[in-house]
Amino acid sequence: MKPLSQKTPRRSAATRRPPLTLISSATFLLLGVLHGGAAADELRLPAANVYAGTNPPVSGERLSDWLQRQPAADDAYFPGLSWLVPAEVPAQTALKNALQAHLLGSEWTFRADVQARQRLSAWIGTLPVTGRVPIPVADSRWLEVHPAQNPVLAPDHQVRVPPRPTTVTVVTGDGYLCAVPHAAGHDARAYIEACRSPQDTRPVDRVWMAQPDGQVQSFGIGGWNAQKQGEPAPGAWLWAPARGAGWSDGFAKKLMAFLATQGPSAAQAAASTAPADDTARLPTSPLPSSPQTPLRDPVITGNDWGGIGLLQNPSARMAPAGELSTSFTRAYPYSRLNVTLQPLDWLELTYRYASISGVPYGPRNLSGDQSYKDKSVDLKLRLLKESAQLPEISLGARDVGGTGLFSGEYLVASKRVGDYDWSLGLGWGSLGSKGSLGNPLSFISKKFNTRGASATASGGQLGFKSFFRGRTSLFGGVQVQTGWDPLILKLEYDASNYRFNNRLFAIDPPRSSFNVAAVYRYSPSIDLTLGVQRGNVATLGLNFHYPLARLSTPKTNDPAPLRFVAQRPATGTWSTTGEDLSAHTGWQVTKIQQQGKVLRVEFDNADEVYWREKVDRATAVLHRDAPAEVEEFHFVYKNRGMALADHVVDRELWAAPKARPIPPSELVAQADTRAIAPTPRDPAPVAEPSVNVFRASAPRLSSDFGFALKQSLGGPNGFILYQLSLEGRSEYRLSPSTWASGTVNLRAFDNYSRFKYTADSNLPRVRTFIREYLTTSRVTMPNLQLTHVGQLSTNQFYSLYGGYLESMYAGVGGEWLYRPFAGPLALGLDVNAVKQRDFDQKLGLRDYRALTGHLTAYIETGWNDVLAAVSVGQYLAKDRGVTLDLSRRFSNGVVFGAFATKTNVSAARFGEGSFDKGIYFSIPLSAMFAKSTPDRATFVWNPLTRDGGAKLHRAYPLYSVTTVRNPSTL
Repeated sequence: MKPLSQKTPRRSAATRRPPLTLISSATFLLLGVLHGGAAADELRLPAANVYAGTNPPVSGERLSDWLQRQPAADDAYFPGLSWLVPAEVPAQTALKNALQAHLLGSEWTFRADVQARQRLSAWIGTLPVTGRVPIPVADSRWLEVHPAQNPVLAPDHQVRVPPRPTTVTVVTGDGYLCAVPHAAGHDARAYIEACRSPQDTRPVDRVWMAQPDGQVQSFGIGGWNAQKQGEPAPGAWLWAPARGAGWSDGFAKKLMAFLATQGPSAAQAAASTAPADDTARLPTSPLPSSPQTPLRDPVITGNDWGGIGLLQNPSARMAPAGELSTSFTRAYPYSRLNVTLQPLDWLELTYRYASISGVPYGPRNLSGDQSYKDKSVDLKLRLLKESAQLPEISLGARDVGGTGLFSGEYLVASKRVGDYDWSLGLGWGSLGSKGSLGNPLSFISKKFNTRGASATASGGQLGFKSFFRGRTSLFGGVQVQTGWDPLILKLEYDASNYRFNNRLFAIDPPRSSFNVAAVYRYSPSIDLTLGVQRGNVATLGLNFHYPLARLSTPKTNDPAPLRFVAQRPATGTWSTTGEDLSAHTGWQVTKIQQQGKVLRVEFDNADEVYWREKVDRATAVLHRDAPAEVEEFHFVYKNRGMALADHVVDRELWAAPKARPIPPSELVAQADTRAIAPTPRDPAPVAEPSVNVFRASAPRLSSDFGFALKQSLGGPNGFILYQLSLEGRSEYRLSPSTWASGTVNLRAFDNYSRFKYTADSNLPRVRTFIREYLTTSRVTMPNLQLTHVGQLSTNQFYSLYGGYLESMYAGVGGEWLYRPFAGPLALGLDVNAVKQRDFDQKLGLRDYRALTGHLTAYIETGWNDVLAAVSVGQYLAKDRGVTLDLSRRFSNGVVFGAFATKTNVSAARFGEGSFDKGIYFSIPLSAMFAKSTPDRATFVWNPLTRDGGAKLHRAYPLYSVTTVRNPSTL
């Protein structure tokens, strides 16, 4: 084989420029040995010509300044600029050694071909350890306006700017190097195909790419996992082992991380480092002359039932974790309003209201012309992720815990082949009601051949005795991405006979079992569906879907962040400092103390969703104003007089990355900000006394106004009943830990005049008088109470309260909470003696009394940011039982959750719904609006308001008051 060095000639000596260095190579090698003890041959710099810098650096100058002082060079390739830091050599040497040790490991731990491993190990052994630290944009003007990315050049640093490379280097899975001339318009596939051995017919599913600027990326390129991707730049490295070659993803990540330290993969560099000619390979085929059709990310769309799928059928696909979807679909006689949550990447939850045209909801004098409404919940679990050989497989159930009118279960597999996404499933119940096949589970028990009645009058029962029972049918279809990106086509075989378990209405038999539709993706978050189902029914769908886990809004209405100043000028007065701290955080500053090298700031009633951002803003103010000798800032949070947490900021560690990029070797294990548990009282005096430089008092009276929205869905008097109110809230502080609070509500707009139905109940009417409470008075007082909180020890808190506690109950109560700082477990106990309020929500009371309370364990599971809350106790109707609440909190503060309550009340006595349950999501308003606020918008879907399992709504639960003690606060 022809050596790679013979393919791409080097430039002549006349055109070659002298290497650009800030110190001699010998000095660099010596420093590298002192830092890491690596052999000299491991510390060679990349064998490549460099941009000639004839002006020596000035000690401590910025890279941007140095770049501006260098003479122009036509072939300088700034994306490949290398900032070489000797302190990085030890870590990169360890990475190199780990790669070689991995390659030479036993076959039991590494399945790749032995000869390929040996070739790669020998080649990696010739590569230098450079100490390179990536620079995101090697442009002097960009670096000037981004000082945190603009390096300060130390005396032992080097900078190298290579000439523009002309090739892309592919490292093949059999251990060869292949340099392909770069051509615009081609992605990684073309370079990989050009370097494939004619004898190797195995497909390549994934490619790893290290761009010349050091950015490492990974993309799927197989027919089953293709992803949208950028082009390799000249000098990029590609690693693309064939399917089944035995190379792990972990090895790929380490290999590309090391190759990213080499800088651009110039053909001459690859040739000069090759230990033997047989490690270099010429391209076996030229690149295509015309650009390739770009790869596209797979498209996920919803079905008529709200979940991911085709039309009537589900697929095995899942939306990204944190996505919320709301859809409306119409296919006569069904109209469906669906809300789908994706709390985990393998779990899909859907709740819906289905309307059936031509079927009355109830008596005309109660429901008028309203059509029948059915409430239901769906659940889908992914069992297996798609791979090259295997499909994605999911198991699901439709209409779980509802009336069972549409109940069905399924097992479905999906496999992508290019632009075609195929699905095939086996359905039970409504999804397999054609019954063309027997039940494959009958080999376990013949009982699986018979499916009991799924529909129940009261709903809410899980119907385990009917799950996966009865005859089955196959269903399936295909989704096609057309050549026009916004257009997706769907075709499916529908295995429902539309008469399954039909006790309410008749429907014409389908003319066809095939459904077709087109989906137009109007925007990344809006889909419009038009199609034909059953051969004779037009279908319409509108789907709004948004990745709430990535929701964020720039805070343009907040004060502009302070510009970082590296010096410590200690400007301004402490009163100005206190004002600026409050302006930038929204928190009340009550005290600023200096004690030697520590500055303590005490905040009153601090509350926030994004604590880290506010801590950074507060630190910027103190860094601007604090004396030069101050080294630490302590932020002390007192909420309602209770000492909850301290955030300690190391001034130097905080400032360093804002002044210049920090090489990884200079990063310390300790973060610049850490959280500690405070003591309930002020710290004991020390040798160096503290000085109060600022003190202020929190205002005693505070008020605010806003809007309140209440809504009822799916009731007999109307599908949507709403109430929009103007709400005023006030609070008067008698002391830091004692306050009186109240709320006045003015009902402004509503249609609750249509609300005439009062649900029947076999229990004390603790919640089913909701109509009376909502409609009796236009002006109400939902809350008026006196509250006192305190701290028994560092980790124990209590509250005592009395008054009109919520819209339906008045009384007295108390709560105790044990919450270790930053701990995964908290334990709370609340006890309340309450009496039911008059319907007008003024000062009067009704006769009903209850003693209610719960022992609650809050468990931060450490698994996918899931919080589990388990409550045991007595509810308002004096029933006793357990409530389980599971919620996932995403990094932007969005919460998805579900709860269920089961008490000693039977399903028959509980009434419609059988037991209390619901799904909810909560969005921090800071993620939606341009101004920071600690408030949240919470949406709860509770299918029915019943009396069983009803809790008292308390205004100030201690777990919420002490959120700053959460281990993930920062």
